[in-house]
Amino acid sequence: MNPEDDRSRVGDQWTFVAIDADTKLVPAYRVGKRTWTDATIFMKDLSARMANRVQLSTDGLASYADAVERAFGADVDYGQEVKFYEAEPISPGRYSPPRVVDIDRTAIAGNPDVSHISTSIIERQNLTMRMSMRRFTRLTNGFSKKVENMKAAVSLHFAHYNFVRTHKTLRMTPAMAAGVEKRLWNLRELVQQTTK
Repeated sequence: MNPEDDRSRVGDQWTFVAIDADTKLVPAYRVGKRTWTDATIFMKDLSARMANRVQLSTDGLASYADAVERAFGADVDYGQEVKFYEAEPISPGRYSPPRVVDIDRTAIAGNPDVSHISTSIIERQNLTMRMSMRRFTRLTNGFSKKVENMKAAVSLHFAHYNFVRTHKTLRMTPAMAAGVEKRLWNLRELVQQTTK
């Protein structure tokens, strides 16, 4: 990185993603830096898309608690799940993930059901992103060279995910399960909608 580079456009980018546990719909996402500002913008976008009070779970990123409060106020049941991992992975393979040794679930705001505070569903969604987009594959040379390309790829991925891809457990798309759309889109419709 050069001193004259715009730090918001170069280097690591973070993908903030929200998912509904029941319908698997992704109502909001954001590509940006792992900062308080981007976390707050993401949470405000998510809040604006919710018609009802929701139970929200996040990991322990420090900026989430303030971002959730600014976005939802007192109208949310919010908890954090923090996972603790073994120091060194024991599993075979150079890039095997470390084993979870403890999980701490904490109610932060409102009255969340502690047994439903979980980041597992969004972690599975992150795997879906990595498996569906070359630029997210670990140790890849297919990463985005421009932040605009990254944002476009993520937008296309989630449009396809929500409206075109039939989920085996749902037997329909997330948009259909959430009542946002009545029918399955085809790829032609997806392209037409995204180019408007």
